[in-house]
Amino acid sequence: MSRRGVQSPTPFKHGNWWVVRVRFDVPGQEARVQKTLRVAPVSARLSKPQLELKAQEVIVASGACSPERFNQVVLGELTFRDQAKVYLRECVRRNRRPIRNTTSIEGALRKHILPLIGDLPLSMIDNLSVKPLVEKLCKAKLSPRTVEKYTLYVKQIVASKLAPNGEPLYPRKWNSEALDLPIVVYSKQKRPSQKVEGVDALIASAKSDEQRYLFVLLAATGMRISEGLALEAKHFVNAGRTIVIEQQVDKDNPQIIPHLKTDASYRQVDLHPDVAAYLQTFVAGKSGLILHTANNTPYLYGNLAEDWLDPLLTKLRLYEAGMGWHSFKRFRNSWLRDPDQGCQEDLRKFWLAHKPREMGEVYSALKENVPARLKEAERVGHGFTLPQQPKLEVVPNVPKIWRKKTGTE
Repeated sequence: MSRRGVQSPTPFKHGNWWVVRVRFDVPGQEARVQKTLRVAPVSARLSKPQLELKAQEVIVASGACSPERFNQVVLGELTFRDQAKVYLRECVRRNRRPIRNTTSIEGALRKHILPLIGDLPLSMIDNLSVKPLVEKLCKAKLSPRTVEKYTLYVKQIVASKLAPNGEPLYPRKWNSEALDLPIVVYSKQKRPSQKVEGVDALIASAKSDEQRYLFVLLAATGMRISEGLALEAKHFVNAGRTIVIEQQVDKDNPQIIPHLKTDASYRQVDLHPDVAAYLQTFVAGKSGLILHTANNTPYLYGNLAEDWLDPLLTKLRLYEAGMGWHSFKRFRNSWLRDPDQGCQEDLRKFWLAHKPREMGEVYSALKENVPARLKEAERVGHGFTLPQQPKLEVVPNVPKIWRKKTGTE
């Protein structure tokens, strides 16, 4: 469309009329056809500036330079639903920042977005047409953060339609005020954390060794549940004092995927000696996945929440909205940030997979100093009561050298 810019032909006389010749797009062909448009009768005696202004008004009214006509005739008018399909297909294939899992996007589209705006032409998706969607989401009592996220999906799909020159075909200036987006108040978001008493109660009430192992692992490391369920015996190194995190379990399919949520997620987590000794009583002698189903496939953490975590939380009267697996990560973060522990900030972020925010943190080599890491892990402790289990002596099974994303070597 960039080369089909504003046409400014010079008016000329044709019989008793001033006319201009302009080019129009034709369905099914790249080349355009030329047509003659009447501007004004010669008898009107218009001045040259008046004549040129009138010619532009006639050209605009004819639609010769209209982006909408170009889209409909040359590109074919897409609906939002059509472009959403293209977006979902391409976002997982692209080299630059591919989306690994589109489940949440697909769910939002299917349940909320497509029923309301799916059949609208993509060119019509703007602040005015998206505002009713925002109103619908708010009436459904979705949280402000969820409304914001679903609106972002709409914006990304519109922006994904590009002209041949790579520029957005439908550039938009989105306006939160015009959309009436609810304000996200982070202090009101539901982010409950486990307390020491809650972790102790969960560990003591666990109905199996597997449950107990998982509760201890998450509370002592702060790793994501998808990472914890993907651990294999080979990931416990340094006599069990260190866990290498390099893979996770897919959210919806019982399979291991060889990538993590963020670049900072490829890391090592160091354990207190007592925690390491307890975990080794469960890990020792095993190969492959530490936790797995009877079919030797990974557990789905949604199923484990329904079968293991939620029933115990309800029984112990600890359950509240948002009190899921991530509450263990918040517990570990709170423990490390407590002034009594005063964990070294570079190591706290490294263990919890938090991205460095300043160059001093990026340049810090503390995370490569294994002895210092192990010493700090022992000093800050774990903050909860470990089950009584016999301690085993374990021979280190992997050297202490570790490189990002390549595991151990």
